[in-house]
Amino acid sequence: MADKKGKRRRTDPSSDDETHHPNKKVPKKDTIINKTLENLRSTTSAASSSKSLSLADLPISSTCREVRELDHESVQYEIELQMLKVIKSILDGNGFTFQVPSRAAANQLYIPELDRIVLKDKTSLRPYANVSTVRKATITARVLQLIHQLCLKDIHVTKRDLFYTDVKLFQDQNQSDSVLDDAACMVGCTRSSLNVIASEKGVVVGRLIFSDNGDMIDCTKMGMGGKAIPPNIHKVGDVQSDALFILLVEKDAAFIRLSEDRFYNRFPCIILTAKGQPDVATRLFLRKLKLELKLPVLALVDSDPYGLKILSVYGCGSKNMSYDSANLTTPDIKWLGIRPSDLDKYKIPEQCRLTMTDQDIKTGKEMLEEDFVKKNPKWVEELTLMVKTKQKAEIQALSAFGFQYLTQVYLPLKLQEQDWI
Repeated sequence: MADKKGKRRRTDPSSDDETHHPNKKVPKKDTIINKTLENLRSTTSAASSSKSLSLADLPISSTCREVRELDHESVQYEIELQMLKVIKSILDGNGFTFQVPSRAAANQLYIPELDRIVLKDKTSLRPYANVSTVRKATITARVLQLIHQLCLKDIHVTKRDLFYTDVKLFQDQNQSDSVLDDAACMVGCTRSSLNVIASEKGVVVGRLIFSDNGDMIDCTKMGMGGKAIPPNIHKVGDVQSDALFILLVEKDAAFIRLSEDRFYNRFPCIILTAKGQPDVATRLFLRKLKLELKLPVLALVDSDPYGLKILSVYGCGSKNMSYDSANLTTPDIKWLGIRPSDLDKYKIPEQCRLTMTDQDIKTGKEMLEEDFVKKNPKWVEELTLMVKTKQKAEIQALSAFGFQYLTQVYLPLKLQEQDWI
């Protein structure tokens, strides 16, 4: 796949490919589809080349908080500053108190021009001398101490490792994870700057070569399980690809089907999944691919409110990590499927459709009130249809027509008709 310089050769998708299609030419229909995808890639590349807006460019009435990448010395310095503020609070007679940026929903703001959620500048006090906050203040001090040690030693640990350093204090990993996000806000840096990483979750396969901590990885040779997305994005480099688009998949089962059928050879693409709710490493990796390769991103998610929620986290960010949305979001992701309108269009059998629960309907109606949904009339149309029919379906519902229907019929048709929103 690579020449002597280690670069992936750009191939013409319409040419003969003895490795991928032995003894036959690429079907004419596929050639036409790939030409369409080439045009989409060119349009995306041109749009990506123009200067992107930032918060500083917009006349926003509210003060917003954004974090940035910091080196180890800067993180140590900022943590020491936080502790000096605590000491000053004690000397001023206010006791041992942390001032922590609020990550509550009321402190979130959606910026339509940026198409992402950001964090406003409201803070709250976390005093030690208060029954309701004493544990959290103690956990905050402990987490800041551990991060300081990691930066001092220049080593990385997982969130699980961090939890096990003081299980009796933390009690539950959700508590140490939550304070870890608070710490990033307080220090003013990205989560990855804290040297605490999540365990590997996402995987990637397809037309991509990159270096991972110095080792060159060819994602066409990773089997149907794919290559685990590196938890430390800083060690990923030398990204090369001849893909025409990135296919973002919600479920592991769909990923395996696409990978085993080598869908990326028929339609040159990079396929990745976070196996459900997107983790930080997968979001960072997707953003890096989008920015460096300037490729369009097409998303394949379940036709339910949670599929759209997952898509929105990749696109405009999560409320939980809105402080780092500038580094974690990938703008202009196109919703390829499975969409509510597809259920009738592709005649999905009734036995493969699921009735939405009351909670599903409630979640769908709540999403219709979200600004990032309202901004896209076609999203509103699809979500309204879902709530009205009270029907949902998983990607696997397409298997009713055959296990390879997804790769051989549904996706090629979608690409041919440019049926994305």
